Formats: sequence, C-alpha cells, structure tokens
Amino acid sequence: MTVLVTGATGNIGRCVVERLVGAGQPVRAMTRNPAAARLPAGVEVVTGDFTRPDSWADALRGVDRLYLFPFAGPGFVERAAEAGVRRFVTHSAAAAGFTPRDPADGPLAWHLEDERTAHRAVEAAVEATGAEWTHVRPGILAAGALGWAESVRTEGVVREPHGESGYPLVHEADVAEVAVAALLTGEHAGAAYTITGPEKVTRREQVAAIAEATGRDVEFVELTEQQARELWAAQGYPDDVTEWLLALSADAIDGTGVLPPTGTFETITGRPPRTFRRWAADHAAEFTGVAP
Repeated sequence: MTVLVTGATGNIGRCVVERLVGAGQPVRAMTRNPAAARLPAGVEVVTGDFTRPDSWADALRGVDRLYLFPFAGPGFVERAAEAGVRRFVTHSAAAAGFTPRDPADGPLAWHLEDERTAHRAVEAAVEATGAEWTHVRPGILAAGALGWAESVRTEGVVREPHGESGYPLVHEADVAEVAVAALLTGEHAGAAYTITGPEKVTRREQVAAIAEATGRDVEFVELTEQQARELWAAQGYPDDVTEWLLALSADAIDGTGVLPPTGTFETITGRPPRTFRRWAADHAAEFTGVAP
C-alpha cells in the first residue's frame, strides 16, 4: 500500500511524510521540484504539478491512499479515483465548515465565504468519487508567525496592529497527526475535523513565546490600522488582502472571534494540542538563523 502525499514540501505535508515514514509506511511525495524537496530517506519523490495533467499518471500509479493538498487542479481528484485511490484525506480549512455569510457584510465575511466555497468544492469532488474520505480542516496555523522571522532575526522586532488579537493557533504537527491517523486506519472515514490549538494566543503572547524560545529580546511594536496599511502596501499586499487581514485581526481582539478552540485533537489522540510555546521552540532556528 503506497500513500501519495501532495503538497509534500509544505508545512503540513512535510510533517505528514515524516510521520508516515516513522510508521513504516511506503510514501510517494509529489512535488514540482524533487531536487529541492529535502524529504526523509526512503521516500519516493516524483515530479508532479496540479497544473500539468501529463505529470499525474506517474505520481498516481499504484497508489491506494492520498493526502490531498487543497489546491488540486481541475480533474485531479477524478483522475486519482480512476487510478485506484480508495481513501482520500483532504487538507481543507476551518472555513469549509462555517455557515455561509453574506459578502456584503464586509471584508472578513467575503473572504470567509470565498474560502468556504473553494474548500467545499474540493471536499465535494472527493465525496463524489465514492471512495472513503476524511476532511481535515485546520484553523489558523501557528506557522503564519514565520512571516516575522526576518524582522526578528535582523531587528529583534515584530510590527503588527491589534496586539491583543489572537486565535487558537494550531501546530502543523497536530494537523499532520490527525491526517496520518485517517490515512492509516478506517476509523475516521466520513468525518470532517476542525483542528485548532488549545487556546487563544494574542500577538503579544506570540512574540513573548518567540523571545523565550530564541533566548533573545524581541520587541512588539503595535501599529495603528493606518500604519499597518502603509507597511503592508510597501510590502506589496493588495488593498483587499490588507482589509481582510485587518478585519480578521480586529475580529479576535475580544475573545476568539470566528474560530474558538475545538477539542477535536484531544478527542482523537487522547492528548491536548501542542501549544504555541511548543511551536516557537520547535521553530526557534528559523527566528535566529542558527541551526539547532
């Protein structure tokens, strides 16, 4: 039984590959650039691109189970089922389970609706194959904090609006652990799991955790919304993305906003989710530039 992992070099996909290898499972990893994959020994790394249907046959040959990256190209799911995939684990998103919203309500609502629509389309395609399926829907990933890595390394500072904003950020290893359980056993067939971290972590708390993990002073500089707009515009963010980021951030100043913590990970594994402090410790080298 070979498991194909798409998106194998991403934050979650890489963890999925590592855990499958650790379980003694034959793994094939699909990536656009095998030479740069840096995956564990024993993994069969093949060239594959969702935008190139001619690259799919080799990746899918002999595959029984598939970890599906959320941005599969049109036709890929159907081709996978035709090739013999009998169990899909879909990397989806928490937004897929949200109640539909009226985009006229503002930038947060329209973005959530766009996300819900896009991810549900992939989930529905998987469901239509008649194969076994599990949808794994991570909330906001702790890995988003890697966007601060350069400024932490070079300046010892993080600049963001809404210092008290925060969500129950999820460690990518937790998402991968649930995905691997669904790939290797039939116990999770037909389930859609929203995975979060254990508790809300504000931006100030995230920066403090990174400082603790790196052993360095890291300053949090709180921006006004206008200062954030100017900074993100200089970094090349489109205006609509900037407004969505501000709305998402403002939504979680008081409480956890649209995404409260779930107990899903603990229910499945019997252990509490990994904390943001654990995530920061696991990624300290990326904030210091010094290999562990």
